[in-house]
Amino acid sequence: MPEALGGPSSHDEIDSTARAFYRHVLETLTHAGVPLLVGGGFAFAHFTGIHRYTKDLDLFIRRDDYERIEAVLGEAGYVTEMSYPHWLAKVRAGDAFIDLIFNSGNGVSPVDDGWFEHAHDAEVLDVPVKLAPPEETLWSKAFIMERERYDGADVAHLLQSCGAGFDWPRLLQRFGPHWRVLLSHLVLFGFVYPGERSRVPAWLMNELVERLQKETLRPPPRTRLCAGTLLSRAQYLPDVEDNGYRDIRFTPLSTMEPRDVADWTDAIEGRNGPPQDGH
Repeated sequence: MPEALGGPSSHDEIDSTARAFYRHVLETLTHAGVPLLVGGGFAFAHFTGIHRYTKDLDLFIRRDDYERIEAVLGEAGYVTEMSYPHWLAKVRAGDAFIDLIFNSGNGVSPVDDGWFEHAHDAEVLDVPVKLAPPEETLWSKAFIMERERYDGADVAHLLQSCGAGFDWPRLLQRFGPHWRVLLSHLVLFGFVYPGERSRVPAWLMNELVERLQKETLRPPPRTRLCAGTLLSRAQYLPDVEDNGYRDIRFTPLSTMEPRDVADWTDAIEGRNGPPQDGH
């Protein structure tokens, strides 16, 4: 029996209008057979037991399904907008909105078939749904290190609550060349929960530390590359705009195009006008 989310004990702070909007969209897309995954605060509460204010509903979709979703929701009377073509669209109803997410803001966590193959069953607002897997949730959260938002605590809580059942080889594969980001969170997890370090398998820590040792012994690459822009779209701009570093987002290690980088940079709060929605 899937666990029910969105009842009085979990998301009671969502006003009735937004709740009805979320539920109707879930029912509409489910009835149409559109594949989607619920993420964000609803999924986080399911996996960790930590409930917090949810200002929107996050739905993870394949990019190839967006046009179909746009058509289905259009027939239901909703207007969708492609806020950022490299990762995010929105559906609005008054002040309430739903994010349609098909990648991460840094372009390294595209939603693919693997997300759906490992999804979890649940009920959100009394609608049977699939939840984004905790491994992929951690993968996307691990890179969020802005001044105004740092998801390291979310990562630690996912490790604490779900680590014993993680598909660790899959998670390691997800990080790929960015394995240092994973290692940094695993080291911090052992600091935050010293009595629960065994939730991270020893073989994984040994493998990552061995990689680190081997890299340390090799000469560093002859490049002025800054990967910090995958962690924060704002805090490493001086490096890539003024100090001669090459932005890693302009390499094959990110799916972003130059126009995507420019639009995502322009949306930084206070940089070029009022703040815009987005993670």
